[in-house]
Amino acid sequence: MTSVAGLPASVRVEVDGEVLVVLVDRPHKRNAIDDETILGLERVFLDPPDGVRAAVLAGVGDHFCAGLDLSSLGETSVIEGVHHSRMWHRVTQAIQLGRLPVVSVLKGAVIGGGLELASATHLRVAEPSAFYALPEGQRGIFVGGGASVRLPRLIGVARMTDLMLTGRVYDAAEGHAAGLTQYLVAEGEGMTTGLELARRAASVAPVTLFAVLQALPRIADAGPQEGYLLESLMAAVAQGSDEAKERMQAFLAGRAAKVTDTPAVGGAR
Repeated sequence: MTSVAGLPASVRVEVDGEVLVVLVDRPHKRNAIDDETILGLERVFLDPPDGVRAAVLAGVGDHFCAGLDLSSLGETSVIEGVHHSRMWHRVTQAIQLGRLPVVSVLKGAVIGGGLELASATHLRVAEPSAFYALPEGQRGIFVGGGASVRLPRLIGVARMTDLMLTGRVYDAAEGHAAGLTQYLVAEGEGMTTGLELARRAASVAPVTLFAVLQALPRIADAGPQEGYLLESLMAAVAQGSDEAKERMQAFLAGRAAKVTDTPAVGGAR
């Protein structure tokens, strides 16, 4: 157990070796997020404890996150709504573009803001109980936590349009097939798999980790010619590092594992 200064009771953190476990702890609300909670998450990911190199994000109880806690919001003006949305953008960018690779463990409700939060993580692991929806369309509002930018990149504009216009709900298998998650595991195995994936990510060389977290998303958003140039520059920086040279020598000397067709994580699909 560890502590991060100034966190609300709704955000718990634990350290497991090099992995930081971040838990949204509002099970009585299906982990729906109020302002205090989202700002607590920002605090964690902007300034994680020393010594951690990856993170797992999960919810306490049976649900990951049922979205924004609408009961905590009063009536707002248009400009207040803009600022609230931009706050969520700031927090989700702190997750996506922070220094830690983040694995989310999804079960139960992953809806609205919960799906926006999950989409900001780098790896997503789902248990069979997970279900996904964007109910904003049925409530007369629009997504505001980054979904309209991130989700089309994961599942396409047409699928997101369907979710918004019809209130459609994806179960765990449908969400996995659509591209919402990279791993689908058996009931109760989400956290074990999430921790294993986070440990693997924590073992990646620092320069490569920087390239994956910081350069890769920007290359993906760039035009092809700009992307090729950025890739070349990042590749040269990475292969010129001392750790890269040591790892290549270990591979050539037969001291490093070779790639096989054995699944990287047991039980995951």
